[in-house]
Amino acid sequence: MSKELPPVPEPLPAPVIDAHTHMDACGATDAAGVTEMVDRAERAGVSGVVTVADDLAAARWAVDAATWDPRVRAAVAIHPTRTTEFGAHEQQAIERLSRADEVVAVGETGLDYYWDFAPPHAQREAFRWHIDLAKRAGKPLMIHDRDAHEDVLRILEEEGPPADVVFHCFSGDADIARRCVDAGYVLSFAGTVTFRNARQLHAAARLVPREQMLVETDAPYLTPHPYRGRPNEPYCVAYTVRGLAELREEPVAELAAATTATARRVFGAGEWAGAAAGSGSASGERRAR
Repeated sequence: MSKELPPVPEPLPAPVIDAHTHMDACGATDAAGVTEMVDRAERAGVSGVVTVADDLAAARWAVDAATWDPRVRAAVAIHPTRTTEFGAHEQQAIERLSRADEVVAVGETGLDYYWDFAPPHAQREAFRWHIDLAKRAGKPLMIHDRDAHEDVLRILEEEGPPADVVFHCFSGDADIARRCVDAGYVLSFAGTVTFRNARQLHAAARLVPREQMLVETDAPYLTPHPYRGRPNEPYCVAYTVRGLAELREEPVAELAAATTATARRVFGAGEWAGAAAGSGSASGERRAR
């Protein structure tokens, strides 16, 4: 497996937003590293990124990162695999962070029945708490759902979802996708949708309306084809957009513009998501302000 990053592709014909990445896990540690990473992304046509937390330390870092560069926003929560210890301290800290202007979503939260890192009952309790927080904070809910589709959908129905729900790195089949679409949820597709053997995911991606679709990297994981197995970064979402457009038999520019419009609607994106594709001068002007 190569440790070398994929090449930065030609800029997309319309700007996109990486709706879910982990910039700290990609190697960014400070303001300079964050700006370098989003500069690289902008050269590929990625105008904004949402960097996502999976524990309390990462949540604090994500909010800081969103203050270092105006093209970055944050999502905060405790990942379901880390909910064995999830008490008042964690809840108070996440709730406080969720109120920050730089935070555009509560996430990632949900259920993970693949890994045996936290008991299911603890995950379900934490998930219900995060659903309530998203509604109280007036922020979208960003869901991690791995091998837990039925329980995730059931709990959302029982608790009553917030106005906007995003299924990060959607992994269900066409039936689950249709049920999510009918419920008004947004499905975010990562590099997995470009994998040649992901036939059920391909079928799901074809049926999702543009206005309920986002694109993401989940970097540093799930690098899209043809660089599967290499490290991932936000700029690689450009490969996913092109692969998804080919799968759906749609023009790349139209799909890119549609997912950006969805991101603006869901995340309340303003200037941070409005850069022109490949516009280095625009990013420089933003940092100068």
